[in-house]
Amino acid sequence: MEQAFWKEAVVYQIYPRSFKDSNGDGIGDLQGIHSKLDYLKELGVDVIWLSPVYKSPNDDNGYDISDYYDIMDEFGTLQDWEELLAGLHNRGMKLMMDLVVNHSSDEHAWFMESRSSKDNPYRDYYIWRPGHEDGTAPNNWTSFFSGSAWQYDDTTAEYYLHLFTKKQPDLNWENPKLRQSIYDMMTFWLDKGVDGFRMDVINLISKVPGLPDDGKEGLSDGSPYYMNGPRIHEFLREMNEQVLSKYEVMTVGEAPGATVEEAIKYTGKDRHELQMVFQFEHMDVDSGAEGKWDLVPWTLPKLREVLHKWQTGLAEDGWNSLYLNNHDQPRMVSRFGNDKEYRGESAKMLATLLHTLKGTPYIFQGEELGMTNVKFISIEEYRDVEIHNMYNEKVVQGGADPGTIMQAIETKGRDNARTPMQWNTEANAGFTTGTPWISVNPNYTEINAEAAVADPESIFHYYRKLIALRKQNPVMVYGDYELIMQDHEQIYAYTRTLNQEKWLIVLNFTGEPVMLDLPDGLRTEGGRLIITNYPEDGMNAGELRPYEARVYSLKA
Repeated sequence: MEQAFWKEAVVYQIYPRSFKDSNGDGIGDLQGIHSKLDYLKELGVDVIWLSPVYKSPNDDNGYDISDYYDIMDEFGTLQDWEELLAGLHNRGMKLMMDLVVNHSSDEHAWFMESRSSKDNPYRDYYIWRPGHEDGTAPNNWTSFFSGSAWQYDDTTAEYYLHLFTKKQPDLNWENPKLRQSIYDMMTFWLDKGVDGFRMDVINLISKVPGLPDDGKEGLSDGSPYYMNGPRIHEFLREMNEQVLSKYEVMTVGEAPGATVEEAIKYTGKDRHELQMVFQFEHMDVDSGAEGKWDLVPWTLPKLREVLHKWQTGLAEDGWNSLYLNNHDQPRMVSRFGNDKEYRGESAKMLATLLHTLKGTPYIFQGEELGMTNVKFISIEEYRDVEIHNMYNEKVVQGGADPGTIMQAIETKGRDNARTPMQWNTEANAGFTTGTPWISVNPNYTEINAEAAVADPESIFHYYRKLIALRKQNPVMVYGDYELIMQDHEQIYAYTRTLNQEKWLIVLNFTGEPVMLDLPDGLRTEGGRLIITNYPEDGMNAGELRPYEARVYSLKA
């Protein structure tokens, strides 16, 4: 197995708006992040991934960029960013920036030029089409955020494509000048010292020529025509050749809808595209036929089946990214654990899973504290454009039951991840001295960093141990993965093997004690217990306590 820093790293994602506010305006900023670098160093992470900090009108919290070369006023200045980068590098950490190049903001200079006339040099930086003679949009694709993916523009009497909000027009990657402009921008940041990119919805940049619809009546899912499109691998190889190959960088591409087979094409070692992708198959285990907001109970067999498929599918070529939550997903302890009576145990169990599977672990801010989903009383308290568009479509226009929709938001809404980081028991959890842009989760008085750092048995210190173990034991990074007890309803168990080192990982995914009946040849007698999320007193070799996690070293 080829060794690489990005395989051995542990990545910590910061959502800047919600991390730490330094100036009392209620919005997290770069100086706030800088003030917490010693906390991140103590945790032991290697790479900080910053969600977008570029200039933006904030229609979709920074994922609508109006200037790729400058910093959002609310977050600070380019000098603040340079000081943050230096602070990270001085502590031996790296910085990964978000790269958002499927779309820009409609307030970007390129788009303002593009919409001004049909013969403007920037017209083809975006995707424009005339409507049909009956006045309907060029095709029937839906936006990810509800409604048509097309917006009519009076200036030139044509429509532009926006797979996200109407203020996020899609860039036209078929245009070589646009691609070159993006490569120039990437080079600008790499020359400043950036250590890598997380690429937002990168597998959507190539659209099927002609932009066909599926011929159905009304709006329809157009994803077969833009997910993993016909030129996607050509574009990524070109990006790698022109930019990425010239620097020592870490790359991960967000790739909704990617299969294992596609992921190997993106990340295979001889493909010269990306190092990892974020796939979403395990994020759909609690989604019904109607998609994300159609709640169904998840089961361990279903979750394990997906994780196992990706572990084995990328075993020989490619590399997995390991995550259970991020800025677009609910809190993992609320979703896959028990955020009430077993919050500590289940948060540690899930952390054990993420750090002992094969791949690069990604921690989302507050995960190391066991931060939970939030339950706001009214729709007005939510800030996310996706939540409001969905609520408007289903309740205001569609007449759906508000209680049912609010329950779906409380379970799956993106704002669960975006409530402010909980630093201490002071007002607003120590996040800001002003009024926070989104309300703080009221449970900050019990769940906060100050208390966690002071408690040697906290989730925070358990993460520190896992990260330290990973640095000391190559088997955690490079060891072969093998599933055992594959039909067990409550336990996820597997081994990791590297040369003469063999580790056994057993995880109870339920709030009940479970008998641990290991297969012959994997008895733990004579094995060494590496880490567990319970006190060792009271441990019964033949039984796992609720949400118990154990990692043993056995003789290979």
